Amino acid sequence: MAGKVRKTADVSDKAFDYAAAVDELEKIAARVEDPGTGIGDIDKYIGRAGELITACRKYLRTAREKTDSIETI
Repeated sequence: MAGKVRKTADVSDKAFDYAAAVDELEKIAARVEDPGTGIGDIDKYIGRAGELITACRKYLRTAREKTDSIETI
């Protein structure tokens, strides 16, 4: 079952949508676990998942830094 990998805004974009990125990661996980997914598609999904995870980590790190700076004021 080959599906299309949807592009979500990169974390460098001001409009990064964390919830949409997590939703896309869940869909990717389901596709990778599907026995009908081909190896070539799995490779593509794993690459996209890596991009999303990196973007989510950066987003969360930035949010934590903002929260920490508020607490110290």
